[in-house]
Amino acid sequence: MEQNFFESRGCKYVPKSYTKNEGVFSQSYCKMSSHDWLEGLPKPPCHKQYAIVEVRFKNTRCDFFIKPDDLELEVGEFVAVEASPGHDIGIVNAVDDIVRIKLRKKKFKPNHEFKKLYRRAKASDIDKWVMAVEQEESTKIKSRNIAVDLNLKMKISDVEFQGDKTKAIFYYTADERVDFRELIKYLADAFSVRIEMKQIGVRQEASRLGGIGSCGRELCCSTWLSNFKSVSTNTARTQQLALNPLKMAGQCSKLKCCLNYENDVYMDALKEFPDKNLKLKTRKGDVFFQKYDILKGLIWFVYENEPDKPLPVTIESAKKILALNKKNIIPEEIESYIPEKDFKANFWTFANEEDDISRFDKKKKKRK
Repeated sequence: MEQNFFESRGCKYVPKSYTKNEGVFSQSYCKMSSHDWLEGLPKPPCHKQYAIVEVRFKNTRCDFFIKPDDLELEVGEFVAVEASPGHDIGIVNAVDDIVRIKLRKKKFKPNHEFKKLYRRAKASDIDKWVMAVEQEESTKIKSRNIAVDLNLKMKISDVEFQGDKTKAIFYYTADERVDFRELIKYLADAFSVRIEMKQIGVRQEASRLGGIGSCGRELCCSTWLSNFKSVSTNTARTQQLALNPLKMAGQCSKLKCCLNYENDVYMDALKEFPDKNLKLKTRKGDVFFQKYDILKGLIWFVYENEPDKPLPVTIESAKKILALNKKNIIPEEIESYIPEKDFKANFWTFANEEDDISRFDKKKKKRK
């Protein structure tokens, strides 16, 4: 099989040991794979495999199916499952106790009706499935041309054929509501399959298309991230980031998911900092808050009469001065609480170099 077939199904490489008769392949680097932490634990002799298994399909589409009692499955096997209509071919993603934990986490009710898992996929089933998958790219391009001819304001980002080649799911994005009833008629005549349209968001579209992020690596959503959490501008404010849309937005034009990764660390660190509205009193003048340096544990203050000269103070020093002010003890000046003697000089040197427009120019050597 071709490598892009396995990549579209969540596997990053074609395993060398794959054969059609086995119907099993390695799940390494799979986006939707689940590590079974219970693997290797001793099981009782009368242990019976859990009746429900998790099956994954293209990209992040996963579902739970109830299997026959006499069928023992392993992770990575190709199976034929119930679909509407006909049957679909998927890959077993999780079995046994790990499925029970997932169902509990997703809050499935005990009386929930699951679709059926029929059997292991035969070689003929897999051959038919591969033929359907090979048509997905050409079908996507042709369907885009049809949508353009009909002047529909939508973008078809991906196509997924069902395993029995009787149904195709067209994933699209659109800013406004689209009337695609006429489009469905054209698609049904062109491809002779049952058509289903599914609207997805721009983040889901980016995860399906893939790409390289500003960090130089593959997009998280296309490699390992399967759940999208909301990202707000408060996250950037917490981390003291500049609110620059060009730098904070990803390829989906939404705020980058990686802004959430370190947010909890910043939130925990901010608990040690005093309130932003505090005012420190010194004999030289009142000192007001300017900004935090969360990772270094510093607070920058400015004098009321010198707002353009920020001074760094540690958290302990700020709390110490605040405690002295409560006792009506006013220190001489805040400069004596700066952690390093040369810190202010180094800061101003760095600030001047950073603001200099010619800081990247090569300096010319003086001729003798």
